Amino acid sequence: MTSKRIFITGASGCIGHYIVDALIQHTEHELFLLVRDPSKLQINSEARPGIHLLQGDMLNIEQHTSLLKTMDQAILIATAWGGPNTHDINVTKTIRLLNLLNPDLCEQVVYFSTASILGRDNKPLRQAGELGTDYVRTKYECHQRLSKLAIAPQITTVFPTLVFGGDQTKPLSQISSGLPQVVKWINLIRFLKADGGFHYIHCADITKVVMHLLDHPPAEGEPRELVLGNAPMTVNAAVEEACHYLNKHIYFRIPLTLGLANFFIKVFNIQMAAWDRFCMEYRHFTYERHVNPATYGTVPHCSTLSDVLKVSGIYPPKS
Repeated sequence: MTSKRIFITGASGCIGHYIVDALIQHTEHELFLLVRDPSKLQINSEARPGIHLLQGDMLNIEQHTSLLKTMDQAILIATAWGGPNTHDINVTKTIRLLNLLNPDLCEQVVYFSTASILGRDNKPLRQAGELGTDYVRTKYECHQRLSKLAIAPQITTVFPTLVFGGDQTKPLSQISSGLPQVVKWINLIRFLKADGGFHYIHCADITKVVMHLLDHPPAEGEPRELVLGNAPMTVNAAVEEACHYLNKHIYFRIPLTLGLANFFIKVFNIQMAAWDRFCMEYRHFTYERHVNPATYGTVPHCSTLSDVLKVSGIYPPKS
């Protein structure tokens, strides 16, 4: 396999750690890692030749203008979750970076968006652009602008669903960091029922998909917008599987209806943002089309929720 020059943003995040580690261990690609704080990178950047740390951030992406024009591929994971620079990073500078790539040389850009901006038909969800958090709205806006770029035909946009991941050598994803609290409250949660659905995927499986895409960019006419997730799962099925894994019995279940939720919100004067209320009413964040390693003939790292709990270091109580 011919060695490629790959520019990567967001290497110090949870997903970034998995992808960069795999690229170092299993390829000879020359990697250019844009990192704001190298001390957060828990990867040996001297593990082999061809790994370059570029200390800086997206706000100053123009510093790498000459370098970007020489890239064969790019993986854009960096994102701002909120704060005053959210629009600059997630929209303005991301678009700027994409415009600095040479469309005659760069064969593919894997751009990370979020499944939150899509409706169940895999098309942009209007409410995400109108009601979303700063993060969601800026991801929606950037997605809307991608098709107008010179490099648009080479962009493969991936939309992760709920992301699990992290261990002793990699930072925890936001979802995984909350797993201990879920386990703590499982004795209460198991007696509730809720109408909702979702997909999830582990960072190791996101990495397998990205590694496949790097070697096999979508051909002309093939989808270049890919929702990353395992098969859809209802909230109730997730609770049942978690209880089975943790050896917790379910004796009865009380329906947590929208009306009951609104009652508690009113009684306890809970402040909800417009996007939070929309998500509560929308309930089923599931998609018609989704991909994971099995889509490409590879065995997933985590194909069940029990797998996720196990690799996260959560085990059933000893009898």
